[in-house]
Amino acid sequence: MNLDRGKGWLCIVGLGPGDPKWVTPEVTATLEAATDIVGYIPYVARIAPRTGLNLHASDNRVEMDRARAALQMASRGKQVVIVSSGDPGVFAMAAAVFEALEGRPDWQALDIRVLPGITAMLAAAAKAGAPLGHDFCAINLSDNLKPVALIEARVRAAAEADFAMAFYNPRSTRRPHTFGRVLDLLRTICTADRLMTFARAVGTPEENVLTVSLAQATPEMADMRTVVIVGNSATRRVGRFVYTPRSAL
Repeated sequence: MNLDRGKGWLCIVGLGPGDPKWVTPEVTATLEAATDIVGYIPYVARIAPRTGLNLHASDNRVEMDRARAALQMASRGKQVVIVSSGDPGVFAMAAAVFEALEGRPDWQALDIRVLPGITAMLAAAAKAGAPLGHDFCAINLSDNLKPVALIEARVRAAAEADFAMAFYNPRSTRRPHTFGRVLDLLRTICTADRLMTFARAVGTPEENVLTVSLAQATPEMADMRTVVIVGNSATRRVGRFVYTPRSAL
């Protein structure tokens, strides 16, 4: 990617789920060209300090403020990178930046690019085998930006349509009960032997991947570092792997 060091630009990049080997060469080169790194505290902490690089870390509840600050810096001639974990377009900062652009034609004229990364859902699926081998959907179980009723409606619709599902942000200390409600909902639609994979901290030294049946699943198996993959009705085990066949159901 050709980046002009003489003018301001903004790149929103994905750092992958944790393993440095999963950061793309394009993202690495862009980080090396940046004057400023913007992002959520633990993601910015993954960037090695160097002379001439300014790190701007902030809390995870100020996404719009973060996006506007990055755009403002780029408009002043800075070379700015917003870092997300996984892929920046999946429950991450790319959407926040484009929302901040609304009503700002001056910012819309900036050199803005989105660089993909390996999202946690795909890393988790690869560790398990191929549970997303057929049609699937991803649902964020956090109610920070949408009501619980909408989360449950989407889970119900996906389960009734027999999608495999990947759940992001399933359970936190602030909302310990939401995932339990989702499990109860799934048990009204799916059979007890439906396979579920709990993939925690994939790509880090704390990685743990566990596959159980829906009947065996408990809320305590998940936290904010866990991606939960629910198979569809055809998902099955083969040896130590879990996969969903590609043939029509």
